[in-house]
Amino acid sequence: MCRKLIGDPSMAEIPQDEQTTTPAQEPADTNAAAATASAPPALEGLLQKAEAAVQEHRDAFLRAKAESENMRKRAQTDVANAHKYAVENFATELLAVKDSLEAALATENASAENFKSGVELTLKQLKAAFDKFNVAEENPVDQKFDPHRHQAISMVESDAEPNAVVSVLQKGYKLNDRVIRPALVTVAKAKAETA
Repeated sequence: MCRKLIGDPSMAEIPQDEQTTTPAQEPADTNAAAATASAPPALEGLLQKAEAAVQEHRDAFLRAKAESENMRKRAQTDVANAHKYAVENFATELLAVKDSLEAALATENASAENFKSGVELTLKQLKAAFDKFNVAEENPVDQKFDPHRHQAISMVESDAEPNAVVSVLQKGYKLNDRVIRPALVTVAKAKAETA
């Protein structure tokens, strides 16, 4: 079913089903061409909308990134200041104690009784400052030895229960529930039996 084109020697035989076009194919090609011709304005509008949305999202991303960077820097500054000025309130309370001690030393012709009463008042100020900031004294006489809160200096034979604190050489201190200085203690051990 092939036919030769007349008048064109360069053309070979073309199968007949490729030579003819069906009427249904022609309108579809015409519609596609018409759609392509009208598509650029619609596609151009969609492209502009998409570019605007991309720019908007990019701006939002850059703003969010800058804000998170600022928050990170502020947090670093706050942490640095917290470390640097953590004891500011406590130090302010201790200034009154220092002033009292300096006033006692500046007094001339003070009697031993005056010095004693001045030291007692100064110690009272210091205890008030400790209480205000939850610094507690640890005096573990007759308590069971606790290596987390006490530091044993020696062991002595005693009638007390073994591993009990017999005497305190230096008081310990806690800040809230944390030991900031263990108590220096002497611990009891069982008496050796003589034969």
